[in-house]
Amino acid sequence: MVALVHVIVMTGMLVVVPLGLRLVGLPAALRGVWLAGAAAGSVSLWLPRGAPAVALAALYAAATLPLAGQAVRRLRRWDPVEIAVATALAAPAVAGTALVAERGGVELFGFSLTILSLTVAHFHYAGFAAALIAGLVGRAAAARPQHRRAATAAALSVPAGTLLVLAGYFAGQWAEFAGAVVLTCGMWLTGWLTWRSVRSGGAVRVLLLVSSAVLAATMVLALSWALGEASGLPHPSLSWMVATHGVGNAFGFALCGILAWACLKEEAL
Repeated sequence: MVALVHVIVMTGMLVVVPLGLRLVGLPAALRGVWLAGAAAGSVSLWLPRGAPAVALAALYAAATLPLAGQAVRRLRRWDPVEIAVATALAAPAVAGTALVAERGGVELFGFSLTILSLTVAHFHYAGFAAALIAGLVGRAAAARPQHRRAATAAALSVPAGTLLVLAGYFAGQWAEFAGAVVLTCGMWLTGWLTWRSVRSGGAVRVLLLVSSAVLAATMVLALSWALGEASGLPHPSLSWMVATHGVGNAFGFALCGILAWACLKEEAL
């Protein structure tokens, strides 16, 4: 499981986030800072826990700070799409904090090293990719009057669900399950809007359809796991979740979705 999680995280750092940063129109200099930090963070994943791994992880965490600054700037406009994009830009900072702690062998806030490692992955995909795609889809769907309300709901519910899941880490498993429900509804709505509102053809259309279809399935797994953790009912193991939910979200949903939007050459939000 550990090696698979590392591959998933590296894909987020080196492919998904850089493509996403181009879509939101961040300056080339900031994208360069990100890539340097992502390279350091990727190397840190494969080193034994200790000072060298922590130092490289800290470089990655530092590279997330300019993105968080951009997130604050976008929130000033207080628009559903901007809120979604701001959430995407802020999410890597959570991943960076978790990575530094995990590479140092520190159980931050009492969370196990396994949970911290999965948090790094989670905030590249359910954090960055999901919120960004919700914003992109929301902007495209808002151009159609019949989909405007759904676009607003999708753009707001994905960030809200992500924040609720994060809060649930501290408030308890039922709060985390509530966050998973909100996030799932938002992501399902995003997938539906993609099918109904985004007009494209050829390979791009295939990528968008794959992204939406995989999303529908992987979020059922997320709900099953969150409910099981909260209620004690039987549910998939973490290893099984990584191999199914994690792989599906990383390569089926996020990578296909971001590649599709990159091909569409969306202008900066």
